[in-house]
Amino acid sequence: MPHTSTHPTPLDILGQVFGYSDFRGPQQAIVEHVVAGGDALVLMPTGGGKSLCYQIPAIARQNAGHGVTVVISPLIALMHDQVGALHEAGVSAAFLNSTQTQEESSALEKQLLRNELTLLYAAPERINTPRMKGLLGSLHERGLLSLFAIDEAHCVSQWGHDFRPEYRSLSLLHETFPDVPRIALTATADALTRQDMVERLKLEDAREFVSSFDRPNIRYTIVEKTDATRQLLRFIESEHAGEAGIVYCQSRKRVEEVAGMLEDAGLNAMAYHAGLDSALRQQRQDRFLREEGMVMVATIAFGMGIDKPDVRFVAHLDMPKNIEGYYQETGRAGRDGLPANAWMTYGLQDVVNQRRMIDTSEAASEEFKQVMRGKLDALLSLAEDTRCRRVALLHYFGEGSQPCGNCDNCLSPPKVWDATEAARKMLSCIYRVQQASGISFGAGHLMDILRGKATEKVLQHSHDKLSTFGIGVDLTEVQWRGVLRQLIAKGMVRVDPDAFNTLQLLPDARQVLKGEVSVHLREQAAGGAGERRKKSTKTSVKGMAEASLNAGALERLARLKAWRAEVAREHNLPAFVIFHDATLRAIAERAPQTLTDLEGISGIGSKKLQAYGNEVLRVCQTT
Repeated sequence: MPHTSTHPTPLDILGQVFGYSDFRGPQQAIVEHVVAGGDALVLMPTGGGKSLCYQIPAIARQNAGHGVTVVISPLIALMHDQVGALHEAGVSAAFLNSTQTQEESSALEKQLLRNELTLLYAAPERINTPRMKGLLGSLHERGLLSLFAIDEAHCVSQWGHDFRPEYRSLSLLHETFPDVPRIALTATADALTRQDMVERLKLEDAREFVSSFDRPNIRYTIVEKTDATRQLLRFIESEHAGEAGIVYCQSRKRVEEVAGMLEDAGLNAMAYHAGLDSALRQQRQDRFLREEGMVMVATIAFGMGIDKPDVRFVAHLDMPKNIEGYYQETGRAGRDGLPANAWMTYGLQDVVNQRRMIDTSEAASEEFKQVMRGKLDALLSLAEDTRCRRVALLHYFGEGSQPCGNCDNCLSPPKVWDATEAARKMLSCIYRVQQASGISFGAGHLMDILRGKATEKVLQHSHDKLSTFGIGVDLTEVQWRGVLRQLIAKGMVRVDPDAFNTLQLLPDARQVLKGEVSVHLREQAAGGAGERRKKSTKTSVKGMAEASLNAGALERLARLKAWRAEVAREHNLPAFVIFHDATLRAIAERAPQTLTDLEGISGIGSKKLQAYGNEVLRVCQTT
């Protein structure tokens, strides 16, 4: 039955503007709440459709005469594509940032005051300037300030994985414009970060919408680090040849080395980090978004807001700081809902490095360091866990689940061994070395003692005379490193960065030394291969997606992709902003003969049908 309202309903807007027939998950409840003027805090996984949660209310409220929605987004570089995508859908939108001239900014401000824009994107730094405050005040006086949307809202919290001080100023939105509704959105926030977001943004009365954090299309794999770059290359070549991916490394130097190695191996790879010239960073980001099959090797400076839907894998060569960062970064894979991989190598040195960064941070308070240590411990537990990765990951965010059957631990369950005796040997060795010398020593030296290696350092300190000398010859050095790493993860041993990464016992070690508790650990391969082969062979996602298409449809799809690439170049936009791959596949399969045949295909709204419909028909009917 047709609706009686003068304005399109949110569902009408979803179909007519964006080309989708149904809302997903809690989208409809969020949209209706915000359209009605309510405040909202939205936690929704990457790829869950957060943008529509404020874009549809922006259109609906503009239609009802409420004026412009101001979107606070942290990255200037991505505003262009976000605004471009809205233009493609027929929505009046613009961004206001430092890349524009004074004349361009002035012209845009006049447009706003004439109520000609539905959405305006601005960086948080911009919101706090006197000129912007004045502009917002003028809009408010005219009744033309409809909604504030705060994207990547976890940036406001010091407990979050990507704290940005400029976000703190956003509390002024509520203080200055208490009658203007606000929606804050993030893909990642644990309970502590969520509480901080509510307090900092004054969202105590906002309705919270927390979606499932589950991304069932992502396969989580964590392997023991041996030769990380060689392991990475084998992973990409065997599972993702020719597909787009992101590789995260901790340092700029490492980024450059890995990108060079991948290029030497014949992959289409680039480096990205904050040390590069801003113009070069922008150029490389644009290439990643616009070209197929690119691999971006980067520090965490790259990624926030990247909405490229066909990233097939995210790999970590170094362990992130916490689970939120890991989840946010891995969530950049498989935004299109098709199978994707989250793959990480992890070793003892990762633990040492992350502990050192926390403990030696001069700017941080002791309270902050303690919270960060707890977050790191949670990530260590995830890495060493023998349970389903997805169960452990979702448990961190307070969500229950069942084994996924798709992660490395489910596909090839790790063997667990009774490591009580080995743990007692390691802990006893640490204790006796410190007792004998009055000082602590590092991991390598401890393992030399355990394995009975009479090195110069061992002989110099008479550690060959200790009762623990040579009692660990039954295990290889790789296996002892695995034992030590897991004892650190279990909170029995700590690495002291202030004393040359020496090892010290923690209180929980006492019960093991006294024989009061047993210790069960993941079994380490004697040679440290650390990668368990899956029995099934991997078919590329592209191959799986296109396997159902017949020869004629595949030919149409190839022509459609070539046409889309031309249009994207003309508009200076990524190809997926014109049409997603899934939309092109649906068109190719349907073999449309008329514009009516294109109606109802997901991703084709009325503006795109009008703008591209006849061209799409021409491409499909070309022989």
